[in-house]
Amino acid sequence: FCPACRALQPPAPRPDLFRLMDCDRSFRIDARQLQRRFRSLQRAVHPDRFGQRPPKEQYYSEQHSSLINKAYQTLLNPLSRGLYLLELSGVEPAQETDCDADSEFLMEIMEINEKLAESKNDNVIEEIETLIKVKQEELTRELTAAFERDDLQEAKKLLGKMKYFANLEDKLKTKKIPS
Repeated sequence: FCPACRALQPPAPRPDLFRLMDCDRSFRIDARQLQRRFRSLQRAVHPDRFGQRPPKEQYYSEQHSSLINKAYQTLLNPLSRGLYLLELSGVEPAQETDCDADSEFLMEIMEINEKLAESKNDNVIEEIETLIKVKQEELTRELTAAFERDDLQEAKKLLGKMKYFANLEDKLKTKKIPS
């Protein structure tokens, strides 16, 4: 907001999402604090509050609201938060074509994929869902440690693995939706 006239100003072109959400630039975040900040910012700039304001301010309100949603979603999710931290550090994220993932890991992913594709049984699907959740939590712990050691190459590798499990989660969700 303009300090003099209190009119809403346009958002910065490439804002630091951690600064916007009032968080330390760290992989470890306080989800409750993030949620409080999200709600507070949305209350201040939500488009519903700018219906009677000039069109330019209405537009800025929509831009701010969208940016706040993006920041919240990015920082809340461990995968996107990790990828964003790599981006801020100038490290390219691992591509799925990077074959530095060990063959044992790739075999595990393949087996889970096959099990998921063949499965018609709810118990098997729940088993896979639990396995994926446990693996994601394990990777998140390892990722936290890698970022705290400032080992960005290890973080990059772990985020690559995390992407595989995120893809499995998506397939699982699709499978759970009744057709």
